[in-house]
Amino acid sequence: MKINTLELYQYQLPLDKCLPVGKQRIDSRKGVILSLEVLGEAMTPHIEQVEIAPLSGLDIEGNPIQDFSQESLEQIIDELAITLPQLIGKPVDLLLEQSEKTQYPSLAFGLSLLHAKINGQLTGHHISLQHMRSLPLIYRAQDEALSVLHDRVRSLASEVHSIKVKVAQTSLEEEIKLIHEILAIRPDLKLKLDANRGFTLEQAIEFAACLPLHAIEYIEEPCINPQDNTAFYQAIEMPWALDESLNDPDYQFEMQDGLTALVVKPMLIGSLEKLQKLQSEAEHAGVRFILSSSLESSLGIEALA
Repeated sequence: MKINTLELYQYQLPLDKCLPVGKQRIDSRKGVILSLEVLGEAMTPHIEQVEIAPLSGLDIEGNPIQDFSQESLEQIIDELAITLPQLIGKPVDLLLEQSEKTQYPSLAFGLSLLHAKINGQLTGHHISLQHMRSLPLIYRAQDEALSVLHDRVRSLASEVHSIKVKVAQTSLEEEIKLIHEILAIRPDLKLKLDANRGFTLEQAIEFAACLPLHAIEYIEEPCINPQDNTAFYQAIEMPWALDESLNDPDYQFEMQDGLTALVVKPMLIGSLEKLQKLQSEAEHAGVRFILSSSLESSLGIEALA
C-alpha cells in the first residue's frame, strides 16, 4: 500500500473543569489529528486517523507543565511540516521508519500507531468506549469544600470498587484524614494513590504508616527521589508503581523491591515497539503494565482501548 494523502488538523479543546497534571492544573488540551489515506490494490481508498498530543504547554497559571512530555506541540507540527510531503506516494512502511527516526515520543507513538491501524493490526482488539470500565479519579479541586468531595465519593456507582486518589497535594494531616473519610463512606473501595513524586522519604513513610494497608492497592511515585522508593517499601511494605520515571528517555526497566506496576502513558513513551518491549520486560518480572491516558481526546482514548 502506498500513501495517497496525509493531512494535519490542529485542535484545542476546553475542559469541563480543571484537571490535575501532577500538582499543576490545566483547563484546555491541545493536539493534532493526523489523517492518512492509502490506495489498496483495487484502488479503494482507506482512511485512518491518529491523535498526537504531547502533554506539555502551560498550566492555568501560565507556568510550563513539568515532568511530562519534553517536546512541545509546535515542535511536532514543525517536524511534520517537513516530513509529510516526503511521504506522499511512498509505501506505508515508511511511517515506521519515521517513528524510529524522530526524537519526539508523542510523534513516534502516533506514526507507529497509524501504521498499525492502516495495516489492520488493531482489528479484533477494540473495546468500545461505552464498554470501557473507567477508574474514577478523586482529588480536591482548588478552594473546594470537603463536603463536595465527599458527595463525589457517595455518588460512585455501587459496582465501582477501585478508585485513584491524588495525594501529596496539601498537608499530610489533611490527606491522611481524606483517605480515612473516603474509606468511611465506601469501606469496600481499593485505592490507587498517586503522589506524583510529592513526598520526601520521611513524609511518604509517615503518610503510609497512618493508612490501612489492606485498602491500598499501590501508590504511584511516592518519593521526590525515585531511588528512595525501595527504602519506602522496606519501611512500610506498601506496594508502589512508576509513572513519571518512565518518561526519562534513558529509563531501563529494573525490578526493585515493592515495584508492582508501571503506569504507562504511551504518548509520553514512544513507538508501539518500545511499548511492547517494556511490557514484555515488566510482565516477565511479574509487574503489571497499565495503559494510562495523557488526557487525550476521545480519538486518543479509543486508540488506548
